[in-house]
Amino acid sequence: MLYILMFRFWSVMICFSFFALPCSQASGQEIPIFDAHVHYSQPDWSIYPPEAILKLFDQAGVKWGAVSSTPDDGTVRLFEHAPDRIVPFLRPYRTRSDMSSWTQDLSILSYVEKRLQKGIYRGIGEFHLPADQAQSEVVKGFGRLALQYGIILYAHTDDAGVEGLLRSYPKVRILWAHAGMSAPPETVSRLLDKYSMLFVELSIRGDIASANQLDSKWKTLFLRHPDRFMVGSDTWITSRWESFVTIHENYRHWLNQLPREIAEKIAYKNGLRLIVKP
Repeated sequence: MLYILMFRFWSVMICFSFFALPCSQASGQEIPIFDAHVHYSQPDWSIYPPEAILKLFDQAGVKWGAVSSTPDDGTVRLFEHAPDRIVPFLRPYRTRSDMSSWTQDLSILSYVEKRLQKGIYRGIGEFHLPADQAQSEVVKGFGRLALQYGIILYAHTDDAGVEGLLRSYPKVRILWAHAGMSAPPETVSRLLDKYSMLFVELSIRGDIASANQLDSKWKTLFLRHPDRFMVGSDTWITSRWESFVTIHENYRHWLNQLPREIAEKIAYKNGLRLIVKP
């Protein structure tokens, strides 16, 4: 009951801050950020307590973060500290060793089913998916749970893997981590044209901008599909927090090269619309 009440409070507060933004942004130049790829895993906890994480958010202009962790206790801890800013995702790894075996481990599915009963999560993931495992029993279970709870599957996989998910679970929203890490804009464009339930997160894609100059092919893609992209930091190891502010400064360099309306969608509006209030 406590988690359900917190979730309702969190949803109201995030939606209120979303709708209040246009007035507050009218006179400001810095676009707020919805960081769609934050991890707060066990090695981080002793170095960066929740207060320190929120301070980094403030320094980077990150108003909201979609957070997952290994184990999930880190996500819950951050959410309890700042339910108006933290959007919980359920990572299926109880320990890092689960990362390589989870698709064949039915106990993972039971674990995820039980954790989802907290009622706070907006997605399952980020999970690492080999392309040939989209039809495993565990992944099928994730697809069923995503439909049941109305939540997102957040996959770190290549273009073949994400297309396998989209074909297998056509009614489920799929968030594609890192735009596949190395998929060229032409491949991303083809998949976005073909699948309306695909959304793309852009962390660790150094090819989007060089020397702070937005790549022309990526710019064309953002202009074509402005409602389908989000930015993220991917704090997958503790040292990534040292670069957290710089990561978001770099995003703003190329976001400022887009029309303001499109930059705002990629920076925060898509995350709020697709994840918080779909």
